[in-house]
Amino acid sequence: MKRIFYLPLAIIAILFMTACAENTGTLGILDEMDYISTSIAKYQATTRSVAIGAVKADNANAYLGRVVDPETGSLIEADCAAQFFCLEDYKLPDLSQMIGDITIDPVKGDTTHIERGVVKCDSCEVRIYLKSYYGDGNNPMKLEVYELSDEIVMEENETYYTDIDLTKYVKSTTPLTTKVFTAEDYIVSESDRENSNYTKNIRIVLPVSFGQQLLQKCMDNPQALANPYRFIRELFPGFYFKISSGEGTMITTLVSTFNLYYKYGDRKDEKKVYNGVTRFAATPEVIQSTHFSNENLDELLAETEYTYLKTPAGICTEMTLPINEVFANHEADSVSRAEISLQCYNKTQDKYQLGTPGNLLMVRKQHMKDFFEKNEVNDNKTSFLATFSQAYNTYTFSNIARLLAYCYFEKKAEAKKAGISESEWEAQNPDWNKVLLVPVTISTVTTNTGGSNITSVNHDMNMNSAKLIGGNNKINMQIVYSRFK
Repeated sequence: MKRIFYLPLAIIAILFMTACAENTGTLGILDEMDYISTSIAKYQATTRSVAIGAVKADNANAYLGRVVDPETGSLIEADCAAQFFCLEDYKLPDLSQMIGDITIDPVKGDTTHIERGVVKCDSCEVRIYLKSYYGDGNNPMKLEVYELSDEIVMEENETYYTDIDLTKYVKSTTPLTTKVFTAEDYIVSESDRENSNYTKNIRIVLPVSFGQQLLQKCMDNPQALANPYRFIRELFPGFYFKISSGEGTMITTLVSTFNLYYKYGDRKDEKKVYNGVTRFAATPEVIQSTHFSNENLDELLAETEYTYLKTPAGICTEMTLPINEVFANHEADSVSRAEISLQCYNKTQDKYQLGTPGNLLMVRKQHMKDFFEKNEVNDNKTSFLATFSQAYNTYTFSNIARLLAYCYFEKKAEAKKAGISESEWEAQNPDWNKVLLVPVTISTVTTNTGGSNITSVNHDMNMNSAKLIGGNNKINMQIVYSRFK
């Protein structure tokens, strides 16, 4: 492969040096058209819909809800479990500062007695902050909250998939509490909801007895607050959230917090009492895992005129690349560009229309599982990203030439190594020229130069769907060849 791309550059250098020796009038000037010729050809790729099955759960967000898929009529359900993060070496006020009951004179309103050195939880709650939701924001849903087990703990070094049975991590089959909610909280005033500082959230009040027990455990074992690992295993393993009734809403969480409220006194002034809160948050540093149920996909998979992209944990598109055709009779050429564009069908306008996946990952079929398990990002060699264009209703991979070359020369090298013909090797490795087109979400970080780098690529878990031209309709791929004269 290096010969194809780099040997002609060496030839150019020799020619350039020769020209310098005879005539310095064109020093530093190289007319590329005198040395390189290009040609364009089109080939066709084939596609089909495939069930993606269970995928690696998204640890950055959790999902919760029940909705009827308008395309399949099946019920999609999501329940989730969340651990909570404890700051390193976190400390509560000293026991001597903790305040129990406060006695107030009913006539004068003065404080007559402050009970010190007593651990007392005033209240505790969970708040689930919403990143977004699909469906009806005024639809009532009933939520159950369970405490996770401290004996069967979800481990950080394990990979959890969306078909996980989260109930096996639950401490008791009886919920701590239940909550009927709507995605739009109309108990909050309209002016507050429209305030830019307001974030939609579901507030779940927990039994004070649960908060009292946990607060006491924190005071009795303060060393367990040293790090998240000890906190989860010795004090608080987390919560399991389940929708027990209602349908029509699917929530994507931004973050969940668990809040303990109590009072504590000033170290010096015995008359000063403060309202304290200890807040633990479900963050990507600890485990958030979502279980999805997504069924009745057979009818969509059987379509032959087009293919589907469907999330969560639904359908992706498999593409067979015409690699042998691209390289046949082009031994003296290099593939400098290979572009392929996927056209989407227009959607009908509907109030609760499914969204369109914003980003599409092209990855070799045989590498897809490792790509997500190893938390890889696109390398523009065996994996590429395309962004949905609303203007053209397409996903375009502008140049996958390196992928074509990688697969082609891998085949030749591996067949030679095995001592078999290339056709025999292809028969033994039927996925060698296949890629999967998988809907994904990406995270980026801004660089010092004002650009951005992709830091993570995860399966798209949102309620999204796209129908692509494909199946019996083959996809054109445009190839640009370069040849040095």
